[in-house]
Amino acid sequence: MTAETSQTLDRGLRVLKLLADTDHGLTVTELSNKLGVNRTVVYRLLATLEQHALVRRDLGGRARVGLGVLRLGRQVHPLVREAALPALRSLAEDIGATAHLTLVDGSEALAVAVVEPTWTDYHVAYRAGFRHPLDKGAAGRAILASRQGVLPDPGYTLTHGELEAGASGAAAPLLGVTGIEGSVGVVMLADAVPERVGPRVMDAAREVADALR
Repeated sequence: MTAETSQTLDRGLRVLKLLADTDHGLTVTELSNKLGVNRTVVYRLLATLEQHALVRRDLGGRARVGLGVLRLGRQVHPLVREAALPALRSLAEDIGATAHLTLVDGSEALAVAVVEPTWTDYHVAYRAGFRHPLDKGAAGRAILASRQGVLPDPGYTLTHGELEAGASGAAAPLLGVTGIEGSVGVVMLADAVPERVGPRVMDAAREVADALR
């Protein structure tokens, strides 16, 4: 802590991070031990966060992340999209295929940013807001591989015809970005993805990850 920071705010944010990292919630005692402060301080922090709907407590008294966090989260996608667009534009123009940033939304993959190439005669129409199961398509499969720690040897995922007949996809996961599960990829009308596309997609995923850190 420095003279310019707030100890109370710091503790409140640490509470939210601790609760976000658990599926079953935490008791006041558990939070007290993890924060290294007494229970009275934790009670005050939880009461304040509850007033803003950022924390809720279940019937057993365990604290969990509240629905108010969702309202804050709705503002994340525009910021993420803005940060990713330069790398996606470069990728789309370089490869001549539709480039996209896809994030996890519940049990689905959600395209939050899409850039189409400007110079091709035709390309796959792919729109921001498009959803699909995580286990379908290169974007979702790349995310699942990263989540499970079993990335393919080249570091990217290739698929064909899983979301659209005749279309092939390549995607690489975003790595090292706290709190975000996602991938960067391209989709093209081709029977197979050209060899140079996979490494180029990985480069774009690194660029997006760097922009989000």
